Amino acid sequence: MTPGFGPSSGSDMPPLPASAAAPAEYARDTHTYARPEIAHVRHVALDLTADFRAQTLSGTAALDIQGVPGATEVVLDIKNLDIRGVSDASGAPLQYETGALDAIKGQPLTVRFPALAAGETRRIVVAYSTRPDAAALQWLTPSQTAGGAQPYLFSQGQAILTRTWVPTQDSPGIRQTYDARIVAPAELRVVMSAQQLTPEGEAAGPGMKAWRFRMTNPVPPYLIAIGVGDLAFAAIDERTGVFTEPSRLAATRAELMPTADMVDAAERLYGPYRWGRYDLLVLPPSFPFGGMENPRLTFATPTIIAGDQSLVSLVAHELAHSWSGNLVTNATWNDMWLNEGFTVYFENRIMEALYGEDRALMLRALGWGDLQSEMEGLSPADTRLHLDLEGRDPDEGLTDVAYEKGAAFLFTIERIVGRERFDAWLKGYFERNAFRPMTTELFLEDIRAHLVTTRALEDQLMMDAWIYQPGMPSNWQPPVSNAFAPVDAAAAAFDAGGPASAIPWAGWSTQERQRFLAWRPADRAGDADWLTPAQLADLEATLKLREEGNAELVFAWLDIAVQHRYQPAVPTLEHFLTTMGRRKFVLPLFTSLWAEGDWGRPIATRIYARARSGYHPVTTGSVDAVVGRPN
Repeated sequence: MTPGFGPSSGSDMPPLPASAAAPAEYARDTHTYARPEIAHVRHVALDLTADFRAQTLSGTAALDIQGVPGATEVVLDIKNLDIRGVSDASGAPLQYETGALDAIKGQPLTVRFPALAAGETRRIVVAYSTRPDAAALQWLTPSQTAGGAQPYLFSQGQAILTRTWVPTQDSPGIRQTYDARIVAPAELRVVMSAQQLTPEGEAAGPGMKAWRFRMTNPVPPYLIAIGVGDLAFAAIDERTGVFTEPSRLAATRAELMPTADMVDAAERLYGPYRWGRYDLLVLPPSFPFGGMENPRLTFATPTIIAGDQSLVSLVAHELAHSWSGNLVTNATWNDMWLNEGFTVYFENRIMEALYGEDRALMLRALGWGDLQSEMEGLSPADTRLHLDLEGRDPDEGLTDVAYEKGAAFLFTIERIVGRERFDAWLKGYFERNAFRPMTTELFLEDIRAHLVTTRALEDQLMMDAWIYQPGMPSNWQPPVSNAFAPVDAAAAAFDAGGPASAIPWAGWSTQERQRFLAWRPADRAGDADWLTPAQLADLEATLKLREEGNAELVFAWLDIAVQHRYQPAVPTLEHFLTTMGRRKFVLPLFTSLWAEGDWGRPIATRIYARARSGYHPVTTGSVDAVVGRPN
């Protein structure tokens, strides 16, 4: 830890705004068993011990319950938890029962108690243990870490996986405060998405330490997060810093130095940061996402450590979630565009403020290309912003539609009403709705009350078409980056038979290189074999793609290689897929391999059998559906 900086036990959380005290309006959420309109969880107090040998967390979750007068039960969400008993605050047993198991939702845990009085808060205590296959948790052996000496544990709760390690009402619209006492081996450090109360831990028996945490801002349950491992900390400035394994700390801090400036830029745009500190935990490579916006402590993939700060837009994205998602949260997963679309827009504004309009426009153009590609494979219903995910895993809605189409909608509003007016509305939106769950209907009420106040403007914006209709509305203007024109020209020249040595690769930014590798000949749309084996070999050798360390570029190259059945790239492919578990890269590559039939399927089966044990359940759940679970 850098002297003078870092997490401390002192309170650094600003007071809650008035909006946080407003009565909750609970939207119907088909992904929870909870009935919050009758009885709801207000606070979770965890007291858990991490057993790395058994790969379990066990102990108690004490839940503070409020509800309507006369309520005699509360319904919680659980999945693959071993419930050992439920009691009241005095230790007296309470009656409880678990319902039928649903493959997606898990089970309801119904706890009964004497009738609630008006205004009463009732505490119930659930004694339980997780199972080794808890979908939110990944237990890593020492060999799966950078240090190679200590085990590691981390959680990933989004969208509805918190119920596999915390028995609570697992809906994004049921906000809860929490505190925790976590006991772990003394040689390990525990971090959580909350304020650290014991920065160095405290003795908890032979060879064990206890770590205490507190989150006084009410959060959706998917943001309750934990990490346990051989962790070191380095400050960036007085309120930002990084945790990671000691051998990676210096490189990680150097890569993520822009974080402090990003927080300042975000506050200038849309108001105060309401979470105290903003730190990052850079995890082992099995982490399934690019980043997860856990409050106070973003979890991030090591694949963003490129050595040149070229991929730090991911940090801008997760930071932006501190407003769009953590502060104003989608009430149900049908409206995840309210989290992700707003965040992509905000992320781009942060990048523009720090790196200029050209880089921000390149990022927008790359995102538009990703959206076009993804929408080709989606059903029309899944290209709408407001989704119907009833009976489906909410992860199915986590596509570029929520991210990039959502952001495109906001960019369209900005273009039509003007940036100054749009910024004033968006800053007010975050202030008016802080710590409240948001639905598409409430969003429309807010923007119609405070920005879109005439029928003519409503017609010009086409908001209902953007939200409720498939595809892209007619008022969409795709972003065009002038910086990409010479890149596209170089790609076309190479496609026409020019040498790879003519490509000005060394002078390009990462974004320009991404554009080059994403380029496809328009006159041969759908043609998977647009390059010859000789051209592929020329690209690989001249651009040194076998030695490339930037994960985004490696992925883009391997996507080309698999589509062309380019056998010399298979060793690179195998190394990539067995040393990194980020689903954004893993799932498309296995899907492409599987689509290549007699060439790709044996390769996919062989690599997945070797790689699967190193992936998080979020990743294996997706890849299993494509390749099948190895025997």
